[in-house]
Amino acid sequence: MTDLDWAYYTNDDFLNQLSTTLAAESIDPSAYEVIYYAGGHGVMWDFAEDQNLQNIASAIYKNGGVVSGVCHGVVGLLNIKDENGEHLINNKKVTGFANTEEAAVGLEKNVPFLTEDELIRKGANYVKSDDWAEFAVVDNRVVTGQNPASGAAVAKKVIHLLQA
Repeated sequence: MTDLDWAYYTNDDFLNQLSTTLAAESIDPSAYEVIYYAGGHGVMWDFAEDQNLQNIASAIYKNGGVVSGVCHGVVGLLNIKDENGEHLINNKKVTGFANTEEAAVGLEKNVPFLTEDELIRKGANYVKSDDWAEFAVVDNRVVTGQNPASGAAVAKKVIHLLQA
């Protein structure tokens, strides 16, 4: 944990904001330019099938915004549809937690699916770097990061898109 991390973990105002997050169904996507899907194994059971999150992301993207995710969080992109009813990630270069990284942590048989395999199955052009290396890619306002080390790289790419 860095000093910056600790500053947030000990900031009561920040923690109070986190404890009062809006429910997805109450979000007005027109008020946002970016959606960011955070990682962690738990999201594999939550993000991929959440229609409310898909609707938010689809609307943000349709309005010219950015759809992003890191590590396992990219499973939030699996079922987002574009204006033509196609998967948003179809034919887009994306990354996410690699099969080899899942095997390295010994959880490949405990997750509902492998992130890399499912991205490919949905039509994405999956790319990766070395296991555990910081790696992020951008393809037409879709920004994805491979693993936990890639969060900052995703943020920098999102900021660059917003400033363009």
